[in-house]
Amino acid sequence: EPRSPWCCLAWTLVIGAVNSLVFLLNLLLMFVIFTIVLLPTIVVVYFGFQCHSQVLHSSARYCESVLDDNSSSALIILGFVIMSPLLVVAMAIYCSLARRLQLLVCFQPYSLALYKGGRWCCARGCNSQLKAWV
Repeated sequence: EPRSPWCCLAWTLVIGAVNSLVFLLNLLLMFVIFTIVLLPTIVVVYFGFQCHSQVLHSSARYCESVLDDNSSSALIILGFVIMSPLLVVAMAIYCSLARRLQLLVCFQPYSLALYKGGRWCCARGCNSQLKAWV
């Protein structure tokens, strides 16, 4: 049976808050995974830009003794070359975790706010028709 207008509004806010929380959890998980997997690229590009004389030209000891402009340019190019495969690896890890944890199933439809008797469905408590993928 349909809910009253105030109850419908309250449930809409609750469902919106739950969906926002699930979205932020997905975003945090993606940020952590991408940061960890792309850390080698970040480090290599950072040192390449830091030691290049046309960009930042740091006065650090390793910039003066080990890295010249040519090696700094090589680090920058290497960093951007290894970024593409690492992006694919990071996305594969995120998709695998999201599928294993069934995070995308935790999003609730707003039709739960309209009618009484709707079931909350998250991860393993769902019936098989509500899965995001097989």
